[in-house]
Amino acid sequence: MSDTVLKDKKDQVPVLSSEDAIFDDIRPCRDDEAPQELAKIAQDESLVTGIVRLRYPKLCKWLGPVLRLFVRRYIHKQLAHIHTIQDFQLQVAKAVESMVNETTDGLTFRGFDELDPNQSYLFISNHRDISLDPAFIDFALHLKTQRTLRIAIGNNLLKMPAATALMRLNKSFIVKRSVASPRERLKEVIHLSQYMGLSLKEGHCIWIAQREGRAKDGDDRTEEAVLKMISMYGRSLKEDFATYMSKLNIVPVSITYEFDPGDLDKARELEAKARNNGVYHKGELEDIKSIVKGIKGYKGRVTIVAGKPITSGFSTPEELAQLIDDFIYQHYELFPSVLIAAHELGLAPDEVMQDITEAEKQKFLERVHAYPAELQERVLKMYAFPYLNQQAVQQGVKRHLDAKQADSGAADTSAANTSTADTSSADPEVSTAEDNAKA
Repeated sequence: MSDTVLKDKKDQVPVLSSEDAIFDDIRPCRDDEAPQELAKIAQDESLVTGIVRLRYPKLCKWLGPVLRLFVRRYIHKQLAHIHTIQDFQLQVAKAVESMVNETTDGLTFRGFDELDPNQSYLFISNHRDISLDPAFIDFALHLKTQRTLRIAIGNNLLKMPAATALMRLNKSFIVKRSVASPRERLKEVIHLSQYMGLSLKEGHCIWIAQREGRAKDGDDRTEEAVLKMISMYGRSLKEDFATYMSKLNIVPVSITYEFDPGDLDKARELEAKARNNGVYHKGELEDIKSIVKGIKGYKGRVTIVAGKPITSGFSTPEELAQLIDDFIYQHYELFPSVLIAAHELGLAPDEVMQDITEAEKQKFLERVHAYPAELQERVLKMYAFPYLNQQAVQQGVKRHLDAKQADSGAADTSAANTSTADTSSADPEVSTAEDNAKA
């Protein structure tokens, strides 16, 4: 890429802040914009209808108008006392606490006490749930009286006015995934990288997933494209990859859900891709439904472990990805669901079952056996894969299991394969935009 692409043109004012108007298309909303975002939520009839159908699936057919009126009034009442971003996030914190009490058997945080509340951090975690992954990290910071995160979200989630408003109020910024032109994608990658770099420089904490999309097969894997995207702003500062990335205080985070509320849906998607040469047509509001299911579904125990900032030990995206992955693998909680799945598939020795009770085994297997027979093995594999990755790290195996081994016993990794760069482009730097934009 030519240096002129990364630099501001001479006739333009240099961008020195994440609050610059140039970022209006991707940034979260500000306090003065909160009222208009709250109004979008209050006026979104699709939100009202969705809540009615979700909460009252049988009654909505007969009492739809009455229930919609009730829900509409409830929404207005909940929003009446919210005037700022902090007001909104305090309500979110209460909702998260309630969700933890109702849908988990306990939430454990580790490592967050070691972080400096006055420092900015770039949190990079494995990605299992669309909304809960960053929400739990945000909740940990809230409990430790630290500033909450700016959260990277894909524009695929912005299909409802209310959803867009909710995410902007919760300090989310947009990753534009649907840009078709390689040159436009490159511009968006640089734009996003600059926003993130300036945000961190100003003291904001940021969360971004280690990959595009959730690890539906259970194989948590940091995409180098994500790291390359983040580093683009460093190139404009004439800094090499290692120099720039070492300044960002990258904190790896390992997230474990004992039970995944979306395990069946993920298995169905993997099966559909396997049957259709990797093609899967997502429903219009499928992501929104996945968010709701993740929030309302039973999760068992949940463990969130934050590491120390990675400031050295790498020089390339591959090496940094390996450090992040190793931390995630080593600190992934091997709940009974993981060990039972690995044992059922013949991937773990009998010894792993020694401390697992018959009740725990029955609980997990009853869950799996309630699913369609053709999907049960896929579900087992997605639970088992973290065990295999952790074993690989402990045995000093570089990187991940090879494709042959993964295919024969670990998991079907086809869903983890994403689109590659268009190397036919005449401009080699522009062609890398496809890779970088995957973030």
